[in-house]
Amino acid sequence: MVCGHAGLCNSRSTAAGQVRLGQTAPVSVRKFGVEEELMLVDPDTGALAAVSHRALAAHRERAGRRGAPKEPGDDAALEQELFLQQLETGTAPCTDIAGLRADLVSCRRRAAESAAFAGAALVAVGTPVLAGSQQRVTPKPRYERIVHDFGAIGRDAGVCGMHVHVDIETQDEGVVVLDGLPPWLPVLRALSVNSPFWHGEDTGYASWRSHVWGRWPTAGPAEPFGDLATYKARSEAMIRSGAALDHGMLYYDARLSRTYPTVEIRVFDATTEIDDICLVAALSRALVQTMAQRSGDVPAWRTDLLRAAHWKASRYGVGDQLLHPLSQEPAPARTVVEDTIAHVRDALDAAGDTQAVLDGFERLLARGSGAARQRAAADSGGGLGAVLMDLRERFTASWQDG
Repeated sequence: MVCGHAGLCNSRSTAAGQVRLGQTAPVSVRKFGVEEELMLVDPDTGALAAVSHRALAAHRERAGRRGAPKEPGDDAALEQELFLQQLETGTAPCTDIAGLRADLVSCRRRAAESAAFAGAALVAVGTPVLAGSQQRVTPKPRYERIVHDFGAIGRDAGVCGMHVHVDIETQDEGVVVLDGLPPWLPVLRALSVNSPFWHGEDTGYASWRSHVWGRWPTAGPAEPFGDLATYKARSEAMIRSGAALDHGMLYYDARLSRTYPTVEIRVFDATTEIDDICLVAALSRALVQTMAQRSGDVPAWRTDLLRAAHWKASRYGVGDQLLHPLSQEPAPARTVVEDTIAHVRDALDAAGDTQAVLDGFERLLARGSGAARQRAAADSGGGLGAVLMDLRERFTASWQDG
């Protein structure tokens, strides 16, 4: 994670903050942060641009001229990823939605400015849209070894996700959370779908990134761990097997962070609209709080059924049915999301997030998911070029308009 401040390492906030509705957050609310993987593209053609090294150099030079102290978006919050066509940025740890929104705007602004110095633009999208875009591995030993050892899985992994971190009191609590989250993660995935196109083709999916990423041998849902010792033992066994080079390659849908005392939820596509990021981040925090308190009875899910639930979420997003986390039966997506909100309502109320989440979900339905908006742009007459133009314009508006 590249959160802009080490404060996420502190377990809880001790200062009340103001949420969007003007409510005061409680003093013990869990902090959360977001990291985004963004794609660098040529401003004229929309093709991927392998210039993250130049963007990062420009960013650090400009940050050095500004001098200390660092702010969200300074070099601690901007890093390279597996491919030179990607940049990763992360927010500070936040107590409330208003703070998260402000940090997302700041991080995006500075990332976009750095990309511009390298002659590129940024988009928040899960997969490469245009055909013919060649990807170049970032020349670092770890990245080069990943691509060498994992072959085509690594070479095709130039996709962009978004990760939400929520703080935990202890790692033992974190394992309780990890064991409770799986039935709800397909719902979160469905809310963030933003990758229908793959190198010039419409895949028929709302989130094709989910399937490209799912090729990694450590990706996807995990069996319940039961306790911290088992989580650690299984993680070490995965590394010994060769399925992961290190702990950073344990690509579970949700995992314990090795750097921060957080649970990291990893099911999201890179998401263009900041409103949608705030929606899923607030829901993620509420789910972590609810699971930590062991609130509500949820039936045990087999991993094969969880995979089916994720497939359905990635295929349709919120445009069709989802598997209901409580009944395990198909139900309209609106019903599933509304029941998810109801399930975590106490946690949302405690954080002051309830109305913001309800409003955010209605906005998403009215506006359409990221995938739906991409397809609408393609169908407008401009083809995939129009998709890239729309993605660029909306990303730019997200940090220019705040």
